[in-house]
Amino acid sequence: MSLVTALRTVRIADRPNLIWLEIETDDGLVGLGESFRGAQAVEAVLHETVAPWLIGRDARQISAVSRHLMNPYLGFNSSGAEIRAASAVDIALWDLAGQRQGVPVYEALGGGARQSVPVYNTCAGYAFNTGAQRRLIGEKEASVGPYDDQVAFMQDAGALAESLLSENYSAMKIWPFDALAAASGGNTISLADLKTGLEPFRKIRHAVGDRIEVMAELHSLWGTHAAARICHALEDYGVFWVEDPISKMDDAAALLDLRRQTRAFICGSETLGGAKTFRNLLAADALDVVMLDLAWCGGFTEGRKIAALAEIHGKPVAPHDCTGPIALMAGLHLALNAPTAIFQEVVRASLATWYQDLVDVLPVIDNGQALAPVGAGLGTRLKPEVRQRADATVRTSGVAR
Repeated sequence: MSLVTALRTVRIADRPNLIWLEIETDDGLVGLGESFRGAQAVEAVLHETVAPWLIGRDARQISAVSRHLMNPYLGFNSSGAEIRAASAVDIALWDLAGQRQGVPVYEALGGGARQSVPVYNTCAGYAFNTGAQRRLIGEKEASVGPYDDQVAFMQDAGALAESLLSENYSAMKIWPFDALAAASGGNTISLADLKTGLEPFRKIRHAVGDRIEVMAELHSLWGTHAAARICHALEDYGVFWVEDPISKMDDAAALLDLRRQTRAFICGSETLGGAKTFRNLLAADALDVVMLDLAWCGGFTEGRKIAALAEIHGKPVAPHDCTGPIALMAGLHLALNAPTAIFQEVVRASLATWYQDLVDVLPVIDNGQALAPVGAGLGTRLKPEVRQRADATVRTSGVAR
């Protein structure tokens, strides 16, 4: 057996949305998990609800643990705090499983469908998702570094596309429509605002033609009428997908109606929790591309079910990461394993800077491809000095070494 002896959580004030979970077992192993947003709420669920139930149980019984944690009396069929906590636990348990077997997680899941995965760059900046995000429309901000890509896509998206191509990125994702939603609460978009939101796409095509794929992220800010208008306009720029176009991404009927109105491919959704929601959307033929985040949807156990559903329905899979380094490593392992995976999302600003301060190994990106990790389990560890930081909050349940 491999009994759980302790749960440890780590948060840092510098990245207040992130939380890491370390699960210790009596055979001397430590499994690492992660989740994002509402870190304090997730911490409370882990220590006050999960820990009393999980400590003393066999860490090898991943399916049984997932089934219990993914079906709370409240919070199921969503990506609420209970499911985000369950996701962190599941990722950590699969990390332990790989370590016990001496193989990477993607091999523990059944092996690789490939040995590398194409990446696309989400054009975020260094401070994205920290609570210090900038509203860029109409602002003349200076970049704070060479990879301040969120500033770049609003100021000169064509030059940004050229920069990405020079580093062998074959695809990029931008969200110039976000700041325009506030004017109407996302219910309508004027022709003038539509033209403003389209301008970065025009600059990209003018600068590099069809040499790079472009994804449009709408962040669930729009009602169906406005979303349809945006999608129609984006058709002229050959976007690879339009992601999370409407405010309720679990609304199969609304998504199907939108999908019937536009030639743009609809992608969704990192925000959804559990395989059942994806089953309903795929059964309704409401999606073209399946986007999932293992730190939000239930971890590998639910993620592999979602990937299997996508395969059954003939849909491609693209794991999300614009959050933290463990979600990135987890998504990469799933993308290596899932037969229909087509991309792994990365943020080059994060890879080049603060991700390096947190973990000892990051994915190797070579010629636009993320290579398979070689270490056992996730293949990365939280650096010990993270727990010693002055801004760290460390909480332990159980008996830790």
